[in-house]
Formats: sequence, structure tokens, C-alpha cells
Amino acid sequence: MTLHASDMMSPALLITSVAILITMTLALIRAMLGPTVFDRVLALNMMGTKTVLLICVVGFLTGRTDFLDLALLYSLMNFIGMVTLLRFSQVGHFGDSAENSARVDGDTDGEWLLRNEGGDAS
Repeated sequence: MTLHASDMMSPALLITSVAILITMTLALIRAMLGPTVFDRVLALNMMGTKTVLLICVVGFLTGRTDFLDLALLYSLMNFIGMVTLLRFSQVGHFGDSAENSARVDGDTDGEWLLRNEGGDAS
């Protein structure tokens, strides 16, 4: 009885899947405990990357190549989600708010802020 490469591949991929699940669990813990927002964002980004890896490994284990398409789609969604989350954490809103649309053309940020707080804009 001889061992083929495919016979040895399955246990290695199962061990890889378990290792990915462990790192996903650690990333989830970091996302919950992270002291800053950016630690949490980084942990969520890592969680998304590990999910893409897990989808690829499961697709390889089952022999379904269409899982690679799903992994690619998930990675694009993860990227867009991270960019959106970082914009929200930096700016504080996703689009134009009522305050931003109330500005008069030609106002600088300081003039608009002083006018709305009752200060002198001169």
C-alpha cells in the first residue's frame, strides 16, 4: 500500500483549517478587547482575511473551484467595508450631513464654525 499526495494532503488541509479557525478566534477576541478603535479595525480586517483563507481551503478540500470566486467576492467586500469603517471613524459620518450642506459657498471651516457658534468671523 502506497500513500499518494492526495491522501497526505487532506490531513494537512484539515490542520490548516483548524489553525485558521484558531487565529480567527484570537482576532475576534482582539476585536472585542482592543484598547483603541484602530486595534479593533485591524482585528476585524484580519478576521476578514482569515475568512477568505478558510473559504479557499474548504474549497480546495471539497474540490469545488467556485469557492475561489466566493473568496474573491468576500475579499472585495472586506476591503470596501474596511475603507468605509475607517472613513466613519475618522470623519464621523458617511456622507453629507445637514451641517455640511448648510455651509455658504466660499466659507472656510473656521468662518462657518464661528458663525454657527455665535462668534465673530471677521
